[in-house]
Amino acid sequence: MEQYNSEEEFLKNYDSSVFEKLSMTTDIIIFSVSNGNRTNYRKLKEKYFSVLLVKRNTYPYKEKWCLPGGFLNMDETLDEAATRILATETNLHNIYMEQLYTFSDLNRDPRMRIVSTSYMALVDKNRLNDKLYPNASWFNMIILEDEKGINIMFDNGIEEFNIVLEKHLIEKTSGRYDYVVVKNDHLAFDHALVLATGISRLKNKIEYTDIVFNMMPEYFSLGELQQVYEVILGKKLLDPAFRRIIADKVEKTDKIKTGGGHRPSALFRYKG
Repeated sequence: MEQYNSEEEFLKNYDSSVFEKLSMTTDIIIFSVSNGNRTNYRKLKEKYFSVLLVKRNTYPYKEKWCLPGGFLNMDETLDEAATRILATETNLHNIYMEQLYTFSDLNRDPRMRIVSTSYMALVDKNRLNDKLYPNASWFNMIILEDEKGINIMFDNGIEEFNIVLEKHLIEKTSGRYDYVVVKNDHLAFDHALVLATGISRLKNKIEYTDIVFNMMPEYFSLGELQQVYEVILGKKLLDPAFRRIIADKVEKTDKIKTGGGHRPSALFRYKG
């Protein structure tokens, strides 16, 4: 082993070619909970849980759907890459995103050794000002989950498909699962795993963080807020349980929501 007398001498003689090369990418999950049609004028509008997908126009996986994603440039950080890639792939701008997880399976990409750091955001797609590019589309999701697995059904009004994953408990105390894809004919790369991981993380985050308020209007009824929690969690919440979750997060205002065929409702706002 060579000996060096200084940091400068070491760097001057350092040969990086002795190491194998890999590439870094970022994949982005944009979730939305937004209003659908009102099936009963006396009830609130139905809520839909959606994800933004992009159809690939090049190989590999040409004509398959995927999460917005791309390669990290040498002159940018991961956060900067995620912002650039989301705009380039979908035309969405000014979206606050959080890092989700780094995926490093050896064969996750058929082209080369690629490691991907994923990002996640929750928005209301009905309130976005940017018009999506033609190859990007919102898919409503119906998620059926139990202790053995998860079945996610996708529908954008034109195409319908589903993916199925098995769940394997890897940490009992925290309830963390690993996923194995059982059925997937439509999502490229390992994006079925990325998406399942994002859904699991979001379900956890809305109970102990304030992420859900990124997509709420300034004033909202508790019924509207409860709908958002329920569509993300995939289950009905008893009123006492819901009140405990949001007790320290909202405050009542003197505003009232009227109309729509239902009783007037007090409006609340996010304390933050």
